[in-house]
Amino acid sequence: MSTSRSTPAQTRRPDALTLEVVELIGDVVSRFYADYEEAAGEHALTGAQARLLSLLSLEPLPMRKLAQKLKCEPSNVTGIVDRLEARGLVERRPDPADRRVKLAAATDEGRRVARDLREGLRFAREPLAGLTDAERLSLRDLLRRMLGTDA
Repeated sequence: MSTSRSTPAQTRRPDALTLEVVELIGDVVSRFYADYEEAAGEHALTGAQARLLSLLSLEPLPMRKLAQKLKCEPSNVTGIVDRLEARGLVERRPDPADRRVKLAAATDEGRRVARDLREGLRFAREPLAGLTDAERLSLRDLLRRMLGTDA
């Protein structure tokens, strides 16, 4: 008969402060997405189109990688890319490392729209702008630490 042992962290219930922090993180995420959807709408984009365009403004990516980052099916990504391509915001190009693979890439206009989207987020202008530089640095560092990317 095998017994499984749990570590104290697995069996201990979260304390009130942890629960409050988790709730606040959820509120921040919800507010960010609502603001992002509104900013996207101002450019006649859906939230998914805006997120995809934002990713592609950083670097060209294959459809499979886009699907992973957006946490959706590759067939959904194809439709989003098709619509953005029809508007001249995205283009498909062969991957220089493997010509069988197509990369989606933001056009100059797509990068401009992505920049406008980022700059248009009230969330970045209002609550974050109300923090001092030191507070924003501290928040950034804590978030990176939570995500395991403290670089």
